[in-house]
Amino acid sequence: MKTIQRLAFPVVTAYLWVMMILLGAIVLETFMIYPNVFADPPASLELAMDFMSVSAPNDFFPPLGFLSWVLGAGALVVCWRVEAARWWILISLVMIVCEGVASMLYFWPRNEIMFVEGSEVHSAEYLKQVAREFETWHWRSRMGFNALAAVSAFVGFLRFYRHRLLSQCALSEKA
Repeated sequence: MKTIQRLAFPVVTAYLWVMMILLGAIVLETFMIYPNVFADPPASLELAMDFMSVSAPNDFFPPLGFLSWVLGAGALVVCWRVEAARWWILISLVMIVCEGVASMLYFWPRNEIMFVEGSEVHSAEYLKQVAREFETWHWRSRMGFNALAAVSAFVGFLRFYRHRLLSQCALSEKA
């Protein structure tokens, strides 16, 4: 039990850190990258492919998303006994898993259409439609899932940290 207690704070802190990075990255992508990518499809999609030829979001988000799942599960396990934090961490984990699943099932196939197959396989009109669908559902799902996951992770961290401080105070008062 002592080992779990010693691991809890670094694991919950690492989870919060990853969730904040994910939220910041999705906000940056939404407000700085996507306006350029979706400005005038299919021409802007081709320009984006040229720009992202060295490194792209698909190099960054899947590994960090998987890390968020692992750390979220770990944070949930190590702080399970702290009821005030447990449910917030659980909500955060469920939200980020939902975001990941939505990305895999909905967004990744559209990325394939827009950035791999492109205008060699699809008409300009179809690429415009896919780009509009992507943008619309990005705002409705990805932004929401990420924001809820990050806020819940933050509240869970605060609740866990408060519990930790109060427990340490109680121990020092007994001594």
